[in-house]
Amino acid sequence: MPTKFLVPRLGEGVDEVTIVRWLKREGEPVKELEPLVEVETDKVVTEIPSPASGVVLQIAIPENTPARVGEVMAWIGEAGETVGAPVEGEAMVSAVSAAVAARPEPGKPETSPAPEPREAPFLSPIVRKLAAEHGVDLSQVRGTGLGGRITKQDVLEFVESREQSIVGKQAVPQLPEAAAAVVPAPGDQLIRHSTVRKQIAERMVASKRISPHVLTVMDADLSRVVAHRAANKAAFEREGVNLTFTAYFIAAITAALKANPLVNSTWTDEGLLLHRDINIGMATSLGEEGLIVPVIKNADHLSLLGIARAVNDLAARARSKKLTPDEVKGATFTLTNHGTAGSLFAMPIISQPQCGILGTGTIQKRPVVVTDAEGNDSIAIRPMVYLSFVFDHRILDGASADAFLAKVKERLEMWQ
Repeated sequence: MPTKFLVPRLGEGVDEVTIVRWLKREGEPVKELEPLVEVETDKVVTEIPSPASGVVLQIAIPENTPARVGEVMAWIGEAGETVGAPVEGEAMVSAVSAAVAARPEPGKPETSPAPEPREAPFLSPIVRKLAAEHGVDLSQVRGTGLGGRITKQDVLEFVESREQSIVGKQAVPQLPEAAAAVVPAPGDQLIRHSTVRKQIAERMVASKRISPHVLTVMDADLSRVVAHRAANKAAFEREGVNLTFTAYFIAAITAALKANPLVNSTWTDEGLLLHRDINIGMATSLGEEGLIVPVIKNADHLSLLGIARAVNDLAARARSKKLTPDEVKGATFTLTNHGTAGSLFAMPIISQPQCGILGTGTIQKRPVVVTDAEGNDSIAIRPMVYLSFVFDHRILDGASADAFLAKVKERLEMWQ
């Protein structure tokens, strides 16, 4: 008897997903627990394994289509088996895919009625979140997605249009629709945006609209960190942990957040929301597929070994698409290590609704002036790193932002 492949619940409050990519096609064999489909929630793309071994008999929901938890995505069975009738009340296909399948061929009369639509229009978690953040009544937004579905871009464009009507077009000029005006030249190639790339673009644009970004930069001498890592790396390896500089940066950020609690906050119209927990988002590159930000929860309760172990685990599972939606939620501050590619310093964009983000550049040996205990200056070669702190100027002023960054610098330079 064929096995139903249902949409699982991937985390608390996650009721819908979007089918991103089927890793197997109809008629292809699949093994139990072998990745079968990639689905997207509001923050993460996750691989879902097959519940059984066999052949993919039918794919019920096509790519780039929303699906609700408990809905049948596909059927798995033996070659030649047929898919039985659905259980009463169970959705076999999404409203969109069913409507497409029911269309009559050109020139032929329609012989069966179209399936009834769902009770309520599908709204993805990110659409609902954006609408709540900007106070948008979604009934006023015209959907341009498949079947009239409201997309993230629809919400952002509605917000921009509303802002323009309030402050006037001279204050907020209409942005040109460059993509619509571009005419490809002979030989040009169009590379379609991935779901992750679209999501990154939309969030970066939205973040710049939400909060005023200000950058402050300091450099830090990592001599003590480098020495400590060299002395302890082998011991960490015996524990199965790769001791990276990222662990030191997160430990320093945690200490600075405890000393400067305003940085561990969120702006609201009623006041600043100070977060009790210190949860550090760790930007992780996925190569050409973009990046993702898994979260180290309660980082202030972890030792350096615990932080390093969490860094290893989250980074590995991020790159193998094994993260759950809960593991990319709840960050109160973010670290991005842009120096892995040789960058000295940068101006990263804040991950809303956080107060700030810290970027760490490449660790580079440079000549610096050092002062001994007697007050004598000399030039020495030291491993230096630039620390780029971008903060929400609604929450922090220059002095408070620099106090936080100075604490990060002090913790790294005085490492024991």
